Amino acid sequence: MRKYSKDLAAGFLAGLMLVPLAHAQSPTEAPAEAPAKSRPKAARIADIKYTPKPKGTLTFTEHIAPIVFNNCASCHRPGEAAPFALLTYADVKKRARLIAEVTGETFMPPWHAEPGYCEFANERRISDEQIGMLRQWYAEGAIEGDAAKLPALPKFPEGWQLGKPDLVVKMSEAYTVRAEGQDIYRYFAVPLNLTEDKWVKAIEFRPSARTVVHHCLFFLDTTGTARKLDEADPEPGYNGGGGGRGRGLQMSGGLGGWAVGGNPRPLPEGLAWHIPKGADLVLQTHFHPSGKVEQEQSVIGFYFADGPPKKTFAGIQLPPIFGAIAGIDIPAGEKHYVIKDSFVLPVDVEAFAVNGHAHQLAKEMKMIATMPDGHEKWLMKIGDWDFAWQEQYTYKQPFTLPKGTRIDSEISYDNSADNPKNPTIPPVRVRWGRMSSDEMGSVTLQVVAAKEEEMPQLRASLKRHMADSFIDRAMAESKKETGRGGFVAGIIKRFDKDGDGKLSDEERAQAREFIQQQRELAEE
Repeated sequence: MRKYSKDLAAGFLAGLMLVPLAHAQSPTEAPAEAPAKSRPKAARIADIKYTPKPKGTLTFTEHIAPIVFNNCASCHRPGEAAPFALLTYADVKKRARLIAEVTGETFMPPWHAEPGYCEFANERRISDEQIGMLRQWYAEGAIEGDAAKLPALPKFPEGWQLGKPDLVVKMSEAYTVRAEGQDIYRYFAVPLNLTEDKWVKAIEFRPSARTVVHHCLFFLDTTGTARKLDEADPEPGYNGGGGGRGRGLQMSGGLGGWAVGGNPRPLPEGLAWHIPKGADLVLQTHFHPSGKVEQEQSVIGFYFADGPPKKTFAGIQLPPIFGAIAGIDIPAGEKHYVIKDSFVLPVDVEAFAVNGHAHQLAKEMKMIATMPDGHEKWLMKIGDWDFAWQEQYTYKQPFTLPKGTRIDSEISYDNSADNPKNPTIPPVRVRWGRMSSDEMGSVTLQVVAAKEEEMPQLRASLKRHMADSFIDRAMAESKKETGRGGFVAGIIKRFDKDGDGKLSDEERAQAREFIQQQRELAEE
């Protein structure tokens, strides 16, 4: 039993990261070098529908400034994530060629959900007409035009994207991220000093060293253990052993997280996270060395709700655990490696947001709902995944998915030398793992149950799905000559009591119960 527990706990390492990167809370950002490394060369300019304007009539003040101010300047201004400002004619003229290129390739503005599949709130997308105008304006010499026609700059929030937070906390001291070497997972305990319970509708995360922070998960600790571990370590933070909540810790809850490229967004009206009084915030931060030493000291802003939420919500993540039990193993040179997963809704739900997560080899992500009557509805389609921009997509209008709806997710990867985003040339075999050079993969749909009293049924069904995924993986591995030993072989031997190499319904039920028990132990 001890060995099973140990191996399963290891297998569920990423399961501790179950809190999805939902409603990623951060200013818009990307590593400074990410665009240059990952921007695809395939231009889309030839595909746009655009009728050129009379030669010499396009000017910055009348035609270009409105496009740039409304779609670029929110990030391209001092103090924000973008590496240069686009607030004046001189700013934009200097970058006119680059702007024409990146908008023509739809690399900018960064919005990778493809049009025509779903309607999302706050889309950062410009039209073919605007792309054509930017290109023509550059080609004709970037004329300034009549200064009197220059529109006023939009009024941007200073600092915090969602306005002044109700509570701001900061890491007590900066952590030094080395210049090179493997990725780093580090935990930081941040006292909140709340004297009463609070409900939180939004969290904004602001890393100080944006080029090295890959993601950060937010947990709560009401035991004081994380604070003691942090204080006992001679360096800022402590090594929690990887995973989500950290080895040996029993957290009282999660608050979502932030991933590179995410934007701060409040939860929909009526939803909130609970923070008990006296709880410490625990940041689990994944660092990716950038080539130079960086000092990271994150600041976090909390936005309180007026009171307890009316409903709770859940993430339907397919495959579960960011693909940890999907057997991701991508051969070197493979151009189209695919993982899939499906889940049937046990109750009526209302979907309000969706997001994907993967690393640098992922190419296409999609999630589709098939209703009981056979009608299909797209939930998300990303045709060209970008590691640097991991957006949380909130639907323009929440919608109902009835009981019996099957949700399918599919993620494809390109591990060939032809993939300009492949970080390793010549390509090497890539498997699931926590490092940026490894791979992950999942799509997560955020939902509330139509009837709050049915939420436990939905959560129980999701746990069963995870356990069944684990069993299916173990079955598949056990049939391979090169399959892994340990828990994989052991789980089948333990529950395949008749020795036929299969699990009957009764045997599967017993295996499922065992796995769920082990998972609960691993989370303690």
